[in-house]
Amino acid sequence: MRLIKTITTGVAAVAMMSAAPVFAASKTLDEVKERGILQCVVNPGLTGFAAPDDKGVWQGFDIDLCRAIAVAIFNDPKKTAFKPGTGKTRFTILRSGEGDVITRNSTWTFIRDVDLGFDFKGVNYYDGQGFMVKKELGVDSAKELDGATVCVQTGSTTELNLADYFRSNNMTFQPIITEDAAESRQNFEKGACDVYTTDASQLAAQRSAMQNPAEFKILPEIISKEPLGPVVRHGDNQWGDVVRWTLNVMIIAEEKGLTSANVGSMMGSSSDPEVKRLLGVEGEYGARLGLSNDWAMNVIKQVGNYAESYDRNIGPNTAIGLTRGVNAAWNQGGILYSPPFR
Repeated sequence: MRLIKTITTGVAAVAMMSAAPVFAASKTLDEVKERGILQCVVNPGLTGFAAPDDKGVWQGFDIDLCRAIAVAIFNDPKKTAFKPGTGKTRFTILRSGEGDVITRNSTWTFIRDVDLGFDFKGVNYYDGQGFMVKKELGVDSAKELDGATVCVQTGSTTELNLADYFRSNNMTFQPIITEDAAESRQNFEKGACDVYTTDASQLAAQRSAMQNPAEFKILPEIISKEPLGPVVRHGDNQWGDVVRWTLNVMIIAEEKGLTSANVGSMMGSSSDPEVKRLLGVEGEYGARLGLSNDWAMNVIKQVGNYAESYDRNIGPNTAIGLTRGVNAAWNQGGILYSPPFR
C-alpha cells in the first residue's frame, strides 16, 4: 500500500508540475515590449537572406525570422528595426544592447557559445564553407588552388577554416581580407582575387547578384560544418526561449502541414494534439513565454512555416536556387526538426 501511495503521489506531483505554468521574468522581453520595436542584427546585404529591395524594404530568409519573433511578441511583423552588422561588428552590436537578437548567418561554435557570452538558439540553416572561381580559371577542385589569392571576410569562422584547409592539404594561399560579403564579391568579380570563399549558401547568393553569374562556378568541396542560427546575449533564458521556440514553431508547422493559408481553419479542425497545443487551442503555452496564447498561430499566419520562408527567399525557384538538401525536414530526407511541443 505504501509503494502504491508513493507512486500515486509522485505521478500527481509530476502532473501538477506539467500543468502549472512557470512565469519567468525576461529583462530583454520587457525592454522590447516597452520600446515597441524588436531590434534585429542582420547581414548588411546578402541577396535572399537579408537585403533591402528596390523600395528599401528589407527582405530575406533571415529577415523572416526577425519578423516572426516580432509577430510572436506584438502580432505585427512591422514592429522591427534592422541593424546591419558585418562579420566583425555583429556581436559588438548585440553585446552593447543596440540589438536584441542576431538573425543573420552566424555559425554556432564553441568559443562563441562559451567564451564570448552569447547563446545560440537553434539552427535555421545547416551550411558549409565552399569556394567559387571564374570558369576561365580552369579549376575543377579546391585541391587545385595552391598559390591562389583568396577573398575572405574578416571576423568570421571562414578565415580559420581557410587556413586549416590549405595547411592540411600542403598548399599556400594569399588572403585578400575584406570587411563584409559585398566587398568580397566586388573584389572577386573585378579580379582582385582568384577565389572567393565563404559559406556555400552565401556563394550562391552572391553569384546571383553578379552581373554575369554564368561566368562563375562553385567548386564541389565543402570544407567545414557551419550551423547557422539566431543568437542572443547569455543570461536571459526566457528571452532565449522566445527566440528558440519562434524558430521551432516554423519548423513544426512545416512538419504538420500548417501554412499561412490554412492555419486559421486548422485551428478548429485539427485533431492532432500537438497542433492543438501549438495553436493555443489547448494549454497555456504562450503564457509560459510571456506571450499571448495564439502567438504561434500568428507567426504561421503572418510569416509562414519554414518551407514557405525558404522557398520564397532562397529556394529552387529563386535566383539563388538552393535545394533543401540537409535542410529538408527530418521526415523528408533532411535533418531539420524541432523538439516536441509538449
